[in-house]
Amino acid sequence: MTRPEPRAFGPSADLNPATAVARNARHQGDSVVVRYAGGDLTYARLDDKAARLASVLRAGGVAPGDRVAYLGLNSSAFLVTMLAVFRLGAVFVPVNFRLAEPELRGVLGGSGAMVIVCEEGHRTSVEAVRGETELGRFLLIDDDPEVPAASEAPGWEPWAPLIADAPPSGEPVPQHADDPAILMFTSGTSGTPKGVVLTHGNAWWNSVNVELRLDTRRGDVTYASAPLFHIGALNTFVLRTLVRGGTVVVPRAFDPQACLDDLVTHRVNSMFGVPQMFTALARVPGVFDSDLSALRSVVVAGAPVSPSLIRLYADHGVLLQQAWGLTETAPFATHLPAEHTLDKAGSAGIPMPYTQVRVVDAGTNEPLKPHEPGEIVARGPNVTVGYWNNPKATAAAFDSEGWFHSGDIGYFDEDGFLYIVDRLKDMIISGGENVYPAEVERILSAMPGVVDVAVVGVADEQWGETVAAVVTAADDAQITLDDVREYAAHHLARYKLPRRLKLVRPMPRNASGKLDKAVIRRLATEEN
Repeated sequence: MTRPEPRAFGPSADLNPATAVARNARHQGDSVVVRYAGGDLTYARLDDKAARLASVLRAGGVAPGDRVAYLGLNSSAFLVTMLAVFRLGAVFVPVNFRLAEPELRGVLGGSGAMVIVCEEGHRTSVEAVRGETELGRFLLIDDDPEVPAASEAPGWEPWAPLIADAPPSGEPVPQHADDPAILMFTSGTSGTPKGVVLTHGNAWWNSVNVELRLDTRRGDVTYASAPLFHIGALNTFVLRTLVRGGTVVVPRAFDPQACLDDLVTHRVNSMFGVPQMFTALARVPGVFDSDLSALRSVVVAGAPVSPSLIRLYADHGVLLQQAWGLTETAPFATHLPAEHTLDKAGSAGIPMPYTQVRVVDAGTNEPLKPHEPGEIVARGPNVTVGYWNNPKATAAAFDSEGWFHSGDIGYFDEDGFLYIVDRLKDMIISGGENVYPAEVERILSAMPGVVDVAVVGVADEQWGETVAAVVTAADDAQITLDDVREYAAHHLARYKLPRRLKLVRPMPRNASGKLDKAVIRRLATEEN
């Protein structure tokens, strides 16, 4: 018997999410896919609107590989634009709506985007930088009651009449594993933001990892209140929910009380958030008396998670599952399974099924033994192919064996669970001892009266560097350096204890919501 030739299903499979949404529109067109205050959308309406917008974009010259930017808060328009871009085989560029004009100039100019879809609240910022970009077409969202458009906006085309008059674009362009899907820019805390190229294969393999590790199901309801311009919010649950025929609840932004109301009303099954969101949610009166029984996949990432926060939720039947990754890993390389939420509290979990993760010596690149901290590296089909128009940065990020070097410090325990220690560049060397700010922050975040905390190193004549804590205290709290040192001494070695304390309100954060360590370092040197 002649053995048949193997078929290369992987490279030839159509991984385009727009294709899946079109399929859902045919078979469950009346199902609501987007719950949004500005108007819900069924699968049929979402697919039709995306197909018509794709025709509008194509008529303006958008072709496969071209970049189309989106600037605005979370909304149904974000999803419509993304799917329209995917339909054409073009590349979607979600822009951080918190960027200052110089940062916006770098992202829009660096992406080479030729079209931007924008909300009214950000139109003037785009106009201020448009001359230093390749943008040639400007579409203004004018059919969202949550963000009314200006009656006069010279140079901008209201998108509603364009979409209404355009014919649907036909079938989406098939997209394969190596085809670029999303160009997502990093926050740029260490310099000029880098554009991370994420392919359809990157997004698809992350979804496979998520489905194998988390309890996700067809028809799930997911809650998308974290900014969708971040890969964590977009690709943990939202993209896969669209593909699998579920429902996405899209608030404009995160509000703790509104979040609780939505979780209960819509019987939400899955949610991604950063630790600060779950800390704020826990403070809502009656939160743990509410019916949260539908929640079964709750991923928290983006910053170290306090074990006390994990235990608080677990005591009330909600298991927060920590994960680790970056934009470059689309987003997750590790995940803590729900059954280990308590016995491995504080861990970022185990490697995803189709992702390899190591901890290596930053100097020799050799793997380290359990409990030895080193740089975390990752390799797998969910890892970016590189940085947009930046071969130097790409070469610096990948070694000769294809491992992506994250710049994060961590260690594996004897059971193979990863613990995140800190960023390599943020490590403090005090008196020859390594101090990892994230470890100190994790301890101090559980201190009574502490609302927010950041730890940095400041110059010291005796020790070279010393530990400084920058703290936002509760309104009724009186916190002194002695208080901080006394509390931390129960958990940390003495050389890790803060020697300086700076009280601030609010805590400085950058456009991505992360601690702005440059500003914090400056504040740490000032007297209260």
